[in-house]
Amino acid sequence: MVRDVGYDAVTMDGIAERAAVGKNTLYRRWKSREGLVAEALDRLVRTFSVPDTGSTRADLVHVMRTTVGMYRDPATKMLLSGLVAAMARSPLIARAVRDGFVAARAEVTRAVLARGVARGDVRRDVDLTVAIDLLRGPLLVRGLLTGDRIDEPLAESIVDIVLRGIAPTAPRRAPHRAR
Repeated sequence: MVRDVGYDAVTMDGIAERAAVGKNTLYRRWKSREGLVAEALDRLVRTFSVPDTGSTRADLVHVMRTTVGMYRDPATKMLLSGLVAAMARSPLIARAVRDGFVAARAEVTRAVLARGVARGDVRRDVDLTVAIDLLRGPLLVRGLLTGDRIDEPLAESIVDIVLRGIAPTAPRRAPHRAR
């Protein structure tokens, strides 16, 4: 329902009607709309899995493609903008978004990058939190602010740019001297 009408327009009455249950049924389990939405977000994040194709690039592209799919859904803009606004007013929603949805997505990406470090595809000294921000930032900016295109070629481009920046550097060879 949050996806359809936005967080601010969601009411317990509306949820009860859509679920075909009485409001009392909802209030027995959740004290507020915030609690219900927070639990729904928690359930959503349990669906994220860590891809393992054998390639750091392919795994990151997979993660980014799922994010592109989310942003392509017309309801996502309403959902995200409503939740971001609600985060400013509700510590419960802020915690649910940050510690749930955002953290779960970040942990999937962190696992892929950590495996990339182990494979030698990613420098050991890379701040993985910054790398995660570099990967997800462009999609968030386009999805919520600029409205620019979000598609699979963009996802691959972001992955390639970030991987170039965090890849191990080849050791410098001493210049060859003629005798």
